[in-house]
Amino acid sequence: MAWLSAESAVEELMPRLLPVDPCDLTESFDPSAPPRSWKKFCLGERLCVEGAVGPAKNESPGIDYIQIGFPPLLSIVSRMNQATVTSVLEYLSNWFRERDFTPELGRWLYALLACLEKPLLPEAHSLIRQLARRCSEVRLLVDNKDDERVPALNLLICLVSRYFDQRDLADEPS
Repeated sequence: MAWLSAESAVEELMPRLLPVDPCDLTESFDPSAPPRSWKKFCLGERLCVEGAVGPAKNESPGIDYIQIGFPPLLSIVSRMNQATVTSVLEYLSNWFRERDFTPELGRWLYALLACLEKPLLPEAHSLIRQLARRCSEVRLLVDNKDDERVPALNLLICLVSRYFDQRDLADEPS
């Protein structure tokens, strides 16, 4: 039995443990694009366009990222600078104020919060506080506490309150 170095073992196992799909961002995609472009990129036309419907029955069963949005892959978010992270977080937070919480939105919000570097800029500080308040509002409106949105909302609230030291927004211990 041949022994592998720890580094080569990690390199060999990582794609199986944490698969990262290759990301083909077009060269023309501009990080300073307007909010609507980012919303479509992250959440897809299905959620962003009023009255959008699912794919037609005769379409191929492949994944249509234009319709469902791109997931927040490491290959995408790791290329964003702090200004872009803050801008996209602002765009999606503003969208969240007008709409309901979705799993796609939750994944992007979590990924963007994970990319924010401390210490926060004042505008990012205000933004994450508004986001945590909105998550609390939506959670209060959920009728069934077993709803799949509740753990995701709790995670976002906890991340803002504990990691970013916004203790006044944390839930009271029970």
